[in-house]
Amino acid sequence: MQRFANPLLRHVICRGCCDAASKRQCLQYLRALRTLQLNGFNTVFLGETDIPESLITGQKTSEEASLRWPVWTLVHAGSHQGWVPWRYKLLLRADLPIPQQSGIFQELCESLTTSYGKCVIVTRDKMQLMNVGAKDSKEQDTRTPPPVPPVIHMTSTECHLEVARANGHELLVVPSSYNYLHPMDVAWSSLKWFVINNRKDFALRSVERTHSYRCILFNDLIVKAIEKMTPSKWKAVIKRVKKWENYYLDTFS
Repeated sequence: MQRFANPLLRHVICRGCCDAASKRQCLQYLRALRTLQLNGFNTVFLGETDIPESLITGQKTSEEASLRWPVWTLVHAGSHQGWVPWRYKLLLRADLPIPQQSGIFQELCESLTTSYGKCVIVTRDKMQLMNVGAKDSKEQDTRTPPPVPPVIHMTSTECHLEVARANGHELLVVPSSYNYLHPMDVAWSSLKWFVINNRKDFALRSVERTHSYRCILFNDLIVKAIEKMTPSKWKAVIKRVKKWENYYLDTFS
């Protein structure tokens, strides 16, 4: 019957269907998160997403050709109050590897200290995702906090634990098997749907004698797309995440 399955369902991951090691990691993460929250730390989710130039223009190209198009990386963070009061970063990826932007994380930490006080910054680690199949070398007590690497590698940004703590914050990494406990994907989805449905409203066309030019107000488009993920939507997303957190704390304990 497998061959009759809807192809859209082939990549659906059943939530909670993880091995004992993954459940242990999830419980460690959630207990550490709740402990920090009880100690007065505000929860902030930090993430980034790629925005291919073809998504902005709407121009359809072959997969091989699309690999040569410029790709932008958007870095931002949010909480139950909405997007954090920090100017997001929009980085252009070149053909050569871009330098890791540790200064971006420093700027974010300073902004959070001013706006929110002490925060627990929750993010995802690219290196953890690459080693998702690796097994723990030894059992760890679920009551102990999960180990946080000194440097967390996002795609284009480095998050340094010492930088976070120097500004009064803490860092946590969402276990790779439970990425839906990190709500940034919902925000990125909202942003990209707005881009797809409204990019024509941000395009200007100039026709001359021999050439026709099309200009897209990229920055204005991104700003409006970000604004569409309103504080009320953030609250709803965080509420759903909290329900999953409570479920796993009750089930895995």
